Amino acid sequence: MSLFETYLKLGFNHISDLNAYDHILFIVALCAVYEIHQWRHLLVLVTAFTIGHSITLALATLGVIIIPTNIVEFLIPVTILLTALFNIFEHAEALDKGAIRKNYFIALFFGMIHGMGFSNYLRALLGDEESLIAPLFAFNIGLELGQLLIVACIFAAAFLVLNVFKAKHREWNLFVSGAAAGISIILMQQAL
Repeated sequence: MSLFETYLKLGFNHISDLNAYDHILFIVALCAVYEIHQWRHLLVLVTAFTIGHSITLALATLGVIIIPTNIVEFLIPVTILLTALFNIFEHAEALDKGAIRKNYFIALFFGMIHGMGFSNYLRALLGDEESLIAPLFAFNIGLELGQLLIVACIFAAAFLVLNVFKAKHREWNLFVSGAAAGISIILMQQAL
């Protein structure tokens, strides 16, 4: 397996690892408020999250920024809670272009927080690599592919709940966002 494939797989596994479900939970919370016909907006948000993740992952791996792990482990569920609360109090149909643009920057910022969570492990894996560009690029492509798979699974579940079981989208959003909020509060307590 090439170096590119190794880091691509590592990025994919990082986001899809059920043991590190905080990242999956963030993507689930991010998806909850959007309806299937709004998939373009959601894909841009997910990509903004990946870009933010990539920036701080690179900076933290290079040692440019160093934030204590316990702070990062607390901030990650805070991002999930804030996303879930936004979903509960704002509905995606009510979002105008300015609000959607603001959400892209929020997803980018939240991605920056999540990116710091993996940097120590990645730094240990990279060891004495001469160039970080190729491994980080491959890792982030894998991350994006994993996130898109999660989005597809959430949209498939939403389609089933909304079309087969005839739930209203607002009920789906409240259920998913409420569950994400509850789990994020537990994660914050565990991080303290």
